[in-house]
Amino acid sequence: MDRRGRSFYFLAAFFALFLLFLYGPVVTIGILSFQGPQGGLTFPMNGVSLHWFFDLFEEQAVGDIWGSFRRSFALGLMVMCVTVVVAVMGGMAFRNRFRGSSLLFYVIVASLIIPSILVSLGVGLIFNILDWEVHWSTSGFGSQLTWTLPFGLLIMFAVFNRFDKSYEEAARDLGASPWQTVRYVVLPIIAPMLIGVALFGFTLSYDEFARTLLTAGSYNTLPLEIYGMTTNVTSPVLYALGTLTTLFSLLIIGTFLTVLALLRRRQARQGSDAGKGLV
Repeated sequence: MDRRGRSFYFLAAFFALFLLFLYGPVVTIGILSFQGPQGGLTFPMNGVSLHWFFDLFEEQAVGDIWGSFRRSFALGLMVMCVTVVVAVMGGMAFRNRFRGSSLLFYVIVASLIIPSILVSLGVGLIFNILDWEVHWSTSGFGSQLTWTLPFGLLIMFAVFNRFDKSYEEAARDLGASPWQTVRYVVLPIIAPMLIGVALFGFTLSYDEFARTLLTAGSYNTLPLEIYGMTTNVTSPVLYALGTLTTLFSLLIIGTFLTVLALLRRRQARQGSDAGKGLV
């Protein structure tokens, strides 16, 4: 049996510190959200209760928590849908080289390295110059797409670079039209990757702060509302909100993973049925 060297324990300790640094603040907020009614924002805890979770569902003196949550959720769904559709179309378009494709690729990726606050400022200025209303569903929606679309496109570029074109050729040989080939061959094969793009799009939009700061208009999204509450709210209700937001994010991820597992099981069952049919 091989003995583990010192490097193993060093790397294990480094990884443990990394996990502590990554999840320690989340765990700390989760613990403090269960403070008693007289509890504060720091340790030591003054009792244990669900008081601040119940208080969160009552009318707050500061902020519009649930209104901002609904806006963030709606905006996340909008961004997710557009990101998936455009990413698939862009990925299929880049399968064949065309004039200016390299320049277009670098223009798309460039939006990832531009400081987010500058993008937010630029979009807000454009809307003001054109005398359009700055609103979370228009200017905020557009500024967030500059963040999610490049990620979605990069994922689809990688997917289609490894895509076996023989499946499409077989479908065309059997008389399938281009649309039928895409609908019944391409999309079912890349469906798990589409789930990943959708998850990226929703989560990046749901917690985006900088690109929404100057483009949300008069109505805050949830990250902006939480930021505003940090300067006014001095009770653990803010921690309770953070805990529920984290649980909601985990629920979204779990839902996407469940859908992905069901898709893979369905594909495996279809492949097994096709094999039995050949026999």
